[in-house]
Amino acid sequence: MLETELFALLEQTADAAYTVTEGGEICSWNRAAERLFGYSASEVLHRNIDEVLEARDTLGTSALAGGSEAATRRWDGTSGGIPNFDLEVRTRSRGRIWVNVSTIVFDNQRTGRRLFVRLERDVDQRRRNEERFYRMVDVARHLVALADDEPHHAPVEPLSEQERRILKLFAEGRNSATIARKLSISAQTLRNHLHHINRKLRTHTRLEAVTHAQQRGLID
Repeated sequence: MLETELFALLEQTADAAYTVTEGGEICSWNRAAERLFGYSASEVLHRNIDEVLEARDTLGTSALAGGSEAATRRWDGTSGGIPNFDLEVRTRSRGRIWVNVSTIVFDNQRTGRRLFVRLERDVDQRRRNEERFYRMVDVARHLVALADDEPHHAPVEPLSEQERRILKLFAEGRNSATIARKLSISAQTLRNHLHHINRKLRTHTRLEAVTHAQQRGLID
């Protein structure tokens, strides 16, 4: 495949897609990237990707050109999942959003030039929701720490081991999708467990259930 054919293919994808050299120079920038980041192709071509997006990973460190390279796989046409990760990037309006990034290596056999193809999707709302939940968990932990030594009443009904595991994972700040995958259960099964937990503890929300379980010594 020629680079021109690659660039034409990327124009057809719904994901924001661009290519960069090993040094970070932007070689292509599709229309979806223009919509997501606010920069036109003419504004960014031949500039350095770090200069344009100022990407930061979950630890706050630079994560595109000049930073730790993401897990990659060659553009060989085979099936299989492409590794992906989340980054916070800057848009043209100077705002910062979270995107999920997949990286593929494209080696031009004619010129010997290596390009990194990056496909990016907007996951800003998901990340914001996760951050809000983690903050609520922190508040719950502080409330538990400040609570008076009230008697730890037993729940109306004993919690099952699975229900205790679920509450413990929520208390650790895990989100629903992560917990469902870790326990190999469906999202609906997890919702059913939460319903039973709230009924047994006489609580109404996930946060309230975690707080009460910690107060009663039902989870660590």
